[in-house]
Amino acid sequence: MSVCVEDNVLEELIKLLKLEKIEENIFRGQSQDLGYRSVYGGQVLGQALSAACQTVPKDRRIHSLHAYFLRMGDARKPIVYDVDCIRDGKSFTTRRVVAIQKGRAVFSMSASFQVDEPGFEHQDAPPSVPGPEGLESDIEFALRHQDKIPAAIREKIICRRPIEMRPVNPIKPFAPEKREPVRYTWFKTIDRMPDDPAVHRYLLAYASDFGLVVTALYPHGHSYWEPSMQVASLDHAMWFHRDFRIDDWLLYVMKSPNACKARGLASGRIYTRDGRLIASVVQEGLIRYHDDPHQGIP
Repeated sequence: MSVCVEDNVLEELIKLLKLEKIEENIFRGQSQDLGYRSVYGGQVLGQALSAACQTVPKDRRIHSLHAYFLRMGDARKPIVYDVDCIRDGKSFTTRRVVAIQKGRAVFSMSASFQVDEPGFEHQDAPPSVPGPEGLESDIEFALRHQDKIPAAIREKIICRRPIEMRPVNPIKPFAPEKREPVRYTWFKTIDRMPDDPAVHRYLLAYASDFGLVVTALYPHGHSYWEPSMQVASLDHAMWFHRDFRIDDWLLYVMKSPNACKARGLASGRIYTRDGRLIASVVQEGLIRYHDDPHQGIP
């Protein structure tokens, strides 16, 4: 089977995240089926940030968000986003967004925006890792191992995606070995993006959920591909530091400092190709292994 090619996947994703305004501060977004029963968490995150951005003056940009995934979203149905305009101050603007599906809240987020201000600057240096050139993309990897991918999701997995990802230190998801809980992935959109900074930011929020919490499985020699493994995002926090373009290569550095009580914690730092730290991410996720009655006991 060759790769599934769709010419307008990036345009479709931008449209998906742009949303339809149906009332003052109320927006509706369609859902994206990535081959699973539930909505991909990054989709809800990106759409919620898009909804919030549309209620904020253009001179104020997102600097932080804190979100909770409350219920499993249905990928077959649209989602309504209700934005509460909590505060509009001289320098900061605060919004609260609730995502609603089938009459129930499936997600909530608080987001803070700030006018551009000068100030002190410092940052952690990026790790020394190989660049994206010559690395195998996630699609190329999936094509080589398509016979091992469950038939129900195989076509979705090997389709061309709007964001290309090239892991520096990939695992073998069908035969994982125990390793240090650190992951490096280069990523960017497959085509040129519009110049609107807000679009780049909510697309980065969308991408930030890919593969973050599964880093917590690395020390245990397990993979989210296992039928007995249940992995789901519980919450997500993100801080935006510097300007960037998501159509240029970005390096996602992911680490997991802790796992216990069927939860895994992971943190991420996102750098530009020239080493500028543009965003920080922290997420906790559910990681249940249903075949092990003594999960978490050495």
